[in-house]
Amino acid sequence: MAAAFSFVTTRMALMMQPPRLPAAGAAAAAFVTALLLTACNKPEPPPPPPPVPVSVLEVTPRQVPILIEAVGRTEGSKEVEIRARVSGILGRALSGEGTSVRAGTPLFQIDRAPFDIALAQARATLAQERSRNEQAAREAERLKELVAKRAISQREADDAASGLKTSTASLQAAEARIREAELNFSYTNVSAPIAGVTGRALRSEGSLVTAGTESGLLTTLSQTDPIWVRFALSESEQKMLRAAGGGAAVKGNGKAAGAKGNEVRVVLPDGKTHSITGRLNFAGATVDARLGTVQLRAEFANPDLSLLPGQFVRAQVVAGMQDALLVPQTAVLQGDQGRFVWTLGADNKAVPRVVEAGAWLGPDWIITKGLASGDKVIVDNLLKLRPGSAVQVQAPGQAPGASGKGAPGSASKAAPAGAPGAPPSGPPPSSAPAPTDAKKAG
Repeated sequence: MAAAFSFVTTRMALMMQPPRLPAAGAAAAAFVTALLLTACNKPEPPPPPPPVPVSVLEVTPRQVPILIEAVGRTEGSKEVEIRARVSGILGRALSGEGTSVRAGTPLFQIDRAPFDIALAQARATLAQERSRNEQAAREAERLKELVAKRAISQREADDAASGLKTSTASLQAAEARIREAELNFSYTNVSAPIAGVTGRALRSEGSLVTAGTESGLLTTLSQTDPIWVRFALSESEQKMLRAAGGGAAVKGNGKAAGAKGNEVRVVLPDGKTHSITGRLNFAGATVDARLGTVQLRAEFANPDLSLLPGQFVRAQVVAGMQDALLVPQTAVLQGDQGRFVWTLGADNKAVPRVVEAGAWLGPDWIITKGLASGDKVIVDNLLKLRPGSAVQVQAPGQAPGASGKGAPGSASKAAPAGAPGAPPSGPPPSSAPAPTDAKKAG
């Protein structure tokens, strides 16, 4: 009886327990419950991004020079080949290589012994001819008296007179040989014909040099103060130069009219502008048929030898002045539609503006089209900008990454302008001219 009652009790307890669900079913039920709870709570939209702090530059027209640029090469205003004028053994060099010398400074000396001997022989010959001439003169005078007394024939007197003239001519020839020997002897000292800087010595001591041949070239000498820069302009550039006044500054014979020649600047290979400006002193009167260019030349003072002959530079001829808008080079980007800048639009929104850029002027770029006077150009934080992005104009030095300075070198009137940041590169949305790379345009 007791066993039967225990079995019935256990069976009833099992029937009263709730049914157990599988583990997978329990997880699915929990996920559905979470979805229902999420659907009941609607998410709030994300807050708009904060305005991008920027510095802007208000562009205004400025008088800037009209520059015509060409690649040029420097050369000495006088360049001389120092050659031996007599043949002989090169004795020694009297001046160092690459040194500044004055006109008349001895540079080389050729062995003098043969020329000293030749001079002594010429002097001896002169003494002989002088003695013969004196004897011929005495003989002619004596016969002249005898012929007057009819003691000798006229023919003998005429022969004596002719002998005197022949002796006189021989004396003059001997005197000329003396001058020639003295001149050759003086040529053993090779001196600088002009003031300048010597080049590399092409012949060493003990070498045989022969006058009139290639072995007679000893060194070169260049006058570097002033120094010349030779370059060429195309026909259209030459026409622009003349229209701007260059034609009046350069005479018809190609020589510049003194200080009235056009101002010329030189940009060195490191990108810096030479501190001394020059003047145009020559303009060719013909056009090169092969290249279609006109040769020009400018003269520069060069007291400290900052320019060396043979150096390649960029020559910039100032052809006049013009009104232009300038923006920092770092503010000009390159996109699919060309160069563009970010400008400050209505309600402090960033607006891209396609522009056409001209030449560089220091750290600025001359904008020929796309901007108007009074437009405000954003000059920093360009990586964060997109069309329509809200911006906040900051005072100089407050924008992130700004150095506290305005656009360097810009002559335009600046609204609070920070120093240009790193070259911008981030692509804006498709509605703006997307930059093609991360580098500064140019």
